[in-house]
Amino acid sequence: MGKIYTPETAASDVEKALRLLEGRWKLVILFHLFGGQVQRYSDLERLIPGISQKMLAQQLRQLESDGLISRKLYPQVPPKVEYRLTDWGQSLCPALDALLQWGDQKNASSVPEAGG
Repeated sequence: MGKIYTPETAASDVEKALRLLEGRWKLVILFHLFGGQVQRYSDLERLIPGISQKMLAQQLRQLESDGLISRKLYPQVPPKVEYRLTDWGQSLCPALDALLQWGDQKNASSVPEAGG
């Protein structure tokens, strides 16, 4: 049986979930890893041109510590590091797809907002 939410517990739990995804780059990184994609650090740098090396490393560390992605380091020179979604991270995909579809509804309806 699922958890029964009150308005207060729902708001608190949504806030906790959003904290895992907050930051300008986390969702972008996750989108590049959906569908079983495996990306090296250098691939992510290339795929996300606006992110600094420091910020990419920071966001990847946070996503890893929160259990959304896994990091595999190959013992070679130069070091090779690969990132992929954990099963729990991959389970976020349908929710983000729903969010995209929700945003498309606003874009598709060319109805002006009230007062505008």
